[in-house]
This record gives sequence, C-alpha cells and structure tokens, in this order.
Amino acid sequence: MTFEQATELIAKSSRVVGFTGAGISTESGIPDFRSPNGVWANNRMIEYGEFVSSRAGRVEYWRQKVAMWPEMRDAQPNAGHQAFVELEQQGRLRAMITQNIDGLHQRAGNKNVIELHGTTAECECLTCGARISMDEAVARVKSGDPAPECDACGGLLKPATISFGQSMPALAMQAAVEACQDCDVFLVAGSSLMVYPAASLPELAKQSGAALIIINRTPTPMDGIADLVLNEEIGKALPKLVGMN
Repeated sequence: MTFEQATELIAKSSRVVGFTGAGISTESGIPDFRSPNGVWANNRMIEYGEFVSSRAGRVEYWRQKVAMWPEMRDAQPNAGHQAFVELEQQGRLRAMITQNIDGLHQRAGNKNVIELHGTTAECECLTCGARISMDEAVARVKSGDPAPECDACGGLLKPATISFGQSMPALAMQAAVEACQDCDVFLVAGSSLMVYPAASLPELAKQSGAALIIINRTPTPMDGIADLVLNEEIGKALPKLVGMN
C-alpha cells in the first residue's frame, strides 16, 4: 500500500482505530521510560508486588513519581495528537487506544480514549478505590508523607497506572479488543509493539480484516504484516495521512 492509497482509505473510513505508545509522547517532551536516558535507566523499577509488600519500595516508587510529575503535568499535545482529534471530529475514529499514561489525548480533545495502562493524573486507593488528583498526592509527599495512604480507609494510595505485575484493566482491554474486531483501519503511532498484551492488538485487527498502518521511528515486530510502515516523525507524517495538510 502506498502513502496515497492509505490516505484515501482513511478518508473513506468510518471505523479507524488509533493505537499509540511512548513515541507520540516523546514528541511532546515526555521521555520514554525505556530509552537510554529514561526513568528506568537511572532508577530501580518498583514492581507491583514490591509496592504492596514493602514500605521502602513504596517510598522509592513515590520519590520517582514526584520527580517525573512536573514534566508530565506540563507537557502539551502535539500535531500527532491533534491528527487523532481531527479524525474523531470527522467521524472516522472508532476508538483511541493508548499505552500512554499522560492524558495528552484527552487534553488534545479526544473523547473516546481507552487507556490500557491507566492514568498518572490521578491516584487510587488499592483497597476502596477512592481517587485523588496526582497534584494532591505529590503535595502530600513533598510535605513529609513519603508513602501516602487513603484518607477514607487507610489503604495504599498508588497512581492509577498499571505497574509490572499488576493486572490489566479488564474493561479497557475488553473495549480495545472489541474495537480491533470492528475496524477497517488500525493506525499505530509511536509504539514499539513489544509490550504485551497491548502489542497483540494490531495483529488481532489485521486478522479481523483491517488494514494495518504503522508510524514509528524504529522497526517493530509487526512491520512484516503491516500494509504500510512509515519510519518518520509522527507529528509530520500523521497530519498528512489524515488529510490535515
């Protein structure tokens, strides 16, 4: 499939599913956790089991979150995010699936966003489910509460993101699978397609009859089954693909 054919296909579609990973957020200045200069290159990863079982683990986890929060809070949506908003406003976007936790799709204006890995904008009590804003939780840590607990029930407060070892959100995964089974274009932007189960979704869409388009700076394991692969900057390629310029 050529770029022009892909543009024409998207222009005729009413069932495009978008799928994004860290690559679209790096263009807004948010570092990829897995990059050589990312969070996990310079910090010890705290998995879910350690978070719930070790106060020292929780203290280290929150230290890392507080350090990275300003960068994520202040980041702004880029042209790639705006392209997905344009698709939604045109009535072509069936669903916007993201592995990202930064909320930039919603801030750009997308309404139907499926967050596979949760959101860092809020914190959730692991016992009762009560939520507070990340700003409030960070303020508590900075004021001397290094591992905050729920005011309502005393349970552990954790950013509402999915850590390694933590179960994927069942409703979000179900919604994502249903979208993949009912789309005619599956548009990947900025995902290495290495993290499962999310990385299985493009394959599912392809098996269900959708055209698979991948925009990513580096090759992915799914390039071989894709109809079009663009190793380009998302903010430049995606607006052209959806007919914005």
